[in-house]
Amino acid sequence: MSYLALARKWRPRQFADVVGQGPVVQALRHALDHDRLHPAILLTGTRGVGKTTLARIVAKGLNCSEGVSGTPCGVCDSCREIDEGRAVDMLEIDAASHTGVDNIREVIENAQYSPARSRYKVYLIDEVHMLSRGAFNALLKTLEEPPPHVKFMLATTDPQKLPITILSRCLQFGLRRMTVALIQAQLLQLVTAEKVVADAGALRAIARAADGSMRDALSLLDQTIAFASGEALTEAAVDTLIGNVGRSALWPVLDALLADDRPGVAAQFARLEALSPDYAALADELVAVLQRLAVVQLLPDARTEADEAELLSLSERVHPEQVQVLYQIAVAGRRDLQWAPEPRLGFEMTLLRMLAFQIDDAPAPPGGTAAGGGSGSRSGSGQPRGGAAPDTRSASAPATTASGVQNTPPPAAETASGSAGVLAQRWRLLVERLPIDGFVKGLARNCVLREQGGADWQLELTVSAQYLLKPDRVEALQNAVVDTHGEPVRLVMAVAEAELDDVPAQLDAADVRAQQAEAEAAVTRDPVVASFTQQFGARVRAGSIQPPAPPSVH
Repeated sequence: MSYLALARKWRPRQFADVVGQGPVVQALRHALDHDRLHPAILLTGTRGVGKTTLARIVAKGLNCSEGVSGTPCGVCDSCREIDEGRAVDMLEIDAASHTGVDNIREVIENAQYSPARSRYKVYLIDEVHMLSRGAFNALLKTLEEPPPHVKFMLATTDPQKLPITILSRCLQFGLRRMTVALIQAQLLQLVTAEKVVADAGALRAIARAADGSMRDALSLLDQTIAFASGEALTEAAVDTLIGNVGRSALWPVLDALLADDRPGVAAQFARLEALSPDYAALADELVAVLQRLAVVQLLPDARTEADEAELLSLSERVHPEQVQVLYQIAVAGRRDLQWAPEPRLGFEMTLLRMLAFQIDDAPAPPGGTAAGGGSGSRSGSGQPRGGAAPDTRSASAPATTASGVQNTPPPAAETASGSAGVLAQRWRLLVERLPIDGFVKGLARNCVLREQGGADWQLELTVSAQYLLKPDRVEALQNAVVDTHGEPVRLVMAVAEAELDDVPAQLDAADVRAQQAEAEAAVTRDPVVASFTQQFGARVRAGSIQPPAPPSVH
């Protein structure tokens, strides 16, 4: 018996076997169960996401010997013939090779005759957007009012090329691209059933290379199994097979970039060049790594077990703003790669831009130290390296160093001007009145007034918000305070050693939590709610209670 490719062997036979297309599957299954299937169905989506598979399952549901159903038996003659591609009443037409009017005229003439053995004649026209204009016009009338025993299933990867007259006569379902996690989970089930040993890195590499297509993933898995020749599937084997140097090759490059090690970057690029990589795929991988690095830094709860140790280490050593700069350069470099004389030169230029444009005054990220200290001096934020920028700050500028952090220790908790609590509330009320927004407002909401001695105001910034501290932002905040307060003020900013719970942002959050708790307690105390809970076993749905909005002032 000849070998059956994995993509065909594991093609779903029932709606329940289809993954990643929940809404489409539910709609088609319910339409079959209630005998309300539209005579013309259009399935759209990228290659390998299940268009032909769903069309065949619908055909089985229509012609199953046990009756029209969203769960065909799969064992009757009709179901088996459709699975094996030999059903006389299901005609699959490749529109890419049957594009003319004569081909469609043959379909129309054949559609007038009753099915030979089944309940319905089902016409599956694949890549329907390839039909000629005349063929579309010939199909219009039959598509709008087909014989009662005929169903049309149209599939296309490019619905924008279909005439609006065709689209208006069809019920359209858009199939989603498969996520990497979904493809990886499906591959894990498959290799387990096939008794193939594969590590998680290999399956993840295959899922990424499939680019949203389950069929491509199965074909690549088939290829990798043949390449491994009975041995365990590894990420290195997959990378070798598809010509990808792998994510592991990028960690030394990023380490050298973030350390401002120019000779190191040159050496790492020479190492990559010796591997003869696909530079477009390498640039895509670099963008993906930087995107994941930003997620891990700014959304700690989004970390997963799949995140590499190198990624987590980088997240502790580089500032979030620097990651954003590198990401933008990587995206621009990937976009411009097609215009470079050679892909190698385009990728090399991307790395050189990352060296040239770096932030000099970004403080260290929480929990780590800023990358740097290499051979080259850092230039101003968003400026290429070169001579030092002139110092234009006047004597009345806010008292911060070039890095935005004052080197003096924070003041004592009690001051002559009042207790810490009074000063915190005073600052909170002032911040609400200041005409600021964006990063400046974020800076104001994450610091607190500690001492108010004459014209000098001592502010303390919570440690997790120190990345907001920039001289221009402090100056903008100071100007807003002067305009609102009406008297000369000089802000002196210091970074706390821990998180502060009396900054406006935390106080506002505490008020919200208190209002939420009071609202939930009020609902719980309500006698009607208590009666429903006791008599019917009801429960209050989590997240459904909202505190009342404050009354509007007219």
